[in-house]
Amino acid sequence: MNDQSKENKMANEANYDDPIAIAILDILSGGKAPTFKDVAYAIANERRKPKDGPNLWRRYLNAVKQQAIHLAKSGRITLIRKGQPVDPKNFKGIVTMQLPLK
Repeated sequence: MNDQSKENKMANEANYDDPIAIAILDILSGGKAPTFKDVAYAIANERRKPKDGPNLWRRYLNAVKQQAIHLAKSGRITLIRKGQPVDPKNFKGIVTMQLPLK
């Protein structure tokens, strides 16, 4: 695949992304290396209603993890643990996310 077709494929994927995946990519484009919890916190604070408790972020944690794994499998982000990339199909512990190096 040439560079132009890769760019077109990524643009098409971006059009069909889940809102959680879009939030992950937005946070990563800011230059940060967040954990799943950091992204869940950000999404929860964005969607918070006056009645919601302090643990609202927990509702979004599983969705963030699933979308991050999907993005990592498709090569759009990299999952990092202890400074090393990890396999998105098999990892444990706290990982951070980052955009792949070009």
